[in-house]
Amino acid sequence: MAKTVKSRSVLTNNSLQFLRNYINNPSPVGFESSGQKLWLNYVKPFVNTTMVDPYGTAVGIINPNAPFKVVIEAHADEISWFVNYITPEGVIYLKRNGGVDHQIAPGQRVFIHGKKGPVKAVFGWPAIHTRINSPETKEPQPKVDNLFLDSGARSKKDVEDLGIRIGSVVTYQDGFDELANGHYIGRAFDNRVGGFMIAEVARLLKENKKTLPYGLYVVNAVQEEIGLRGAEMIARRIRPNVAIITDVTHDTHTPMVNKIIEGDVLCGRGPSLAFGPAVHNKLLDFVVDVANKKRIPVQMRTVSRSTGTDTDSFAYANDGCPSVLISIPLRYMHTTVEMLHRDDIEQTIRLMYETVLALTPKTNFSYL
Repeated sequence: MAKTVKSRSVLTNNSLQFLRNYINNPSPVGFESSGQKLWLNYVKPFVNTTMVDPYGTAVGIINPNAPFKVVIEAHADEISWFVNYITPEGVIYLKRNGGVDHQIAPGQRVFIHGKKGPVKAVFGWPAIHTRINSPETKEPQPKVDNLFLDSGARSKKDVEDLGIRIGSVVTYQDGFDELANGHYIGRAFDNRVGGFMIAEVARLLKENKKTLPYGLYVVNAVQEEIGLRGAEMIARRIRPNVAIITDVTHDTHTPMVNKIIEGDVLCGRGPSLAFGPAVHNKLLDFVVDVANKKRIPVQMRTVSRSTGTDTDSFAYANDGCPSVLISIPLRYMHTTVEMLHRDDIEQTIRLMYETVLALTPKTNFSYL
């Protein structure tokens, strides 16, 4: 692992304000447009042109006419809920929209995104006094079919008058905040922190007046959380020659996480690079070499059959695309208090930035 070198921060007050706004803005699976508008407005000054595909994946392009194409990619969507059933008494039952964790729901505050705008509501849960009546009584556990929302409405008509309907999407209210020792917390760092980091790469290229010998496609994809769908569509459209994907991975230094299974990754110790079938070995070696030369710390881990990220969609798209995964360590994934470290944000941006500067159309990624 390369030794960490303290350097001038790549982040600015303006970029950090964008990060805060971007994290606080809801962008649920299938309804990412408001977040994509924020992202496009931020990235437009740093690229030559932009495009949006039919399902909302947003792309900033540098050198759009170049025949050789490199993608740096993140996904924009966050896990959420759908309104599925409204009782005559105005109680709202739900279905998952992505891999949302039902165990964290009781007592949480949410926004229901209705036709008249966001409606505040809460996940209700019986008081402890009513849940335990005797030592033999087994406490109910939160499950999708017993979780419900209370918006203050007391009839189905009240709910509908608020603009809520079947199919309205629900997101948690929690937003961006700062904790001790350089840690940030927020909802949906998975993976809007990735969208932020690829936008910062574009900003640094522009501000440092760097010229690339290829087309760079800065891709903020939709619908990763339900099967990598946005990446699958945009990979076919762009047909890149190389793809650098960024996402989050688990910090394994918290209680109840098994390092034997999940590996050894810690927030604040640098971006994580993965070995796995979809990760191109020569491209991975190239990124590791860049990290060593630029003295950027990295943490290594392994994946099994798939990465579980958009890397899989790019790697196996079209005729095959050399792809690599650069992940940022994250605690408490798919909760409202996802936690990461500012140093890792900076080092991940630096690693992607230095990698795109080192790449050329003549870089050889042939296995044979």
